[in-house]
Order: sequence, then C-alpha cells, then structure tokens
Amino acid sequence: MAKQQGGRGQRGRNVRKKNVQVESNGACYVKATFNNVLITITDAYGNTISWSSAGKMGFRGSRKNTPYAAQVAAADAAKEAYDLGLRRVDVYVKGPGSGREGAVRALANAGLEVLSIRDTTPLAHNGCRPPKRRRV
Repeated sequence: MAKQQGGRGQRGRNVRKKNVQVESNGACYVKATFNNVLITITDAYGNTISWSSAGKMGFRGSRKNTPYAAQVAAADAAKEAYDLGLRRVDVYVKGPGSGREGAVRALANAGLEVLSIRDTTPLAHNGCRPPKRRRV
C-alpha cells in the first residue's frame, strides 16, 4: 500500500487536527479483545479527545494482544490527551484480553492521575453459545 501523504486524509482531503484545550477530568475506555487493544480517552461529556490501538502502533498479528502492545498504545493516547490539558481519568476496562493491566499502568506512568478503575466486561446470563475451546 502507498505511503500516506502528510496533511491529507483518507480520501485526499486536507485534514487539520483541532487543537482544543480540554477540561482536566475525563474518562478512558480500554477495550481488550482477544485480538487487539483499543484505548479511547474522552472528556467528561463523552467527546473523544484521543484514541489509539495496538494495530495503530504498528503491531500485527498475534503481537497485537500482548500486554506490551497495550502499554504502548495507552501511552500514545495518554500523551496526546495530556498535551491537550487532561490530567485525571476514570478508567473503564472491558474485555478478556491480556493487555488490561498494562494499559492502566501505562496511563498512570504517562502522567494521568487514575481516579478509579471499573470493569465493565459484559457477562452473558446464558445467552449465545460461546466459541469452542481451542486445542493447540
């Protein structure tokens, strides 16, 4: 695939990132699936400030669901949010992936004060049949 030109969006339009100061309080949503880790940092109203994922940071295949990939992705999103003025976050962790703790640790190391950590993983009350266990 061709390398993307600087300052251009997906369809060739000029895209400039909004540089807006945000409030000091916000929320961080960590979604750790079996295949990837997604980190979204929002303000108090739910508007996205920054986001990152293991795939966005250049990890491919089975390396995307490692704790190190989650740590790198969380540090990237946290640095961007910190530069815009965010200082304190409530963390909401969802999913069974291996990068849950690494992402939360990276947020704290990036200078964001973690106020609370909540696990919002959805649990089935005997709904759909889960995928069969892998035998490796």
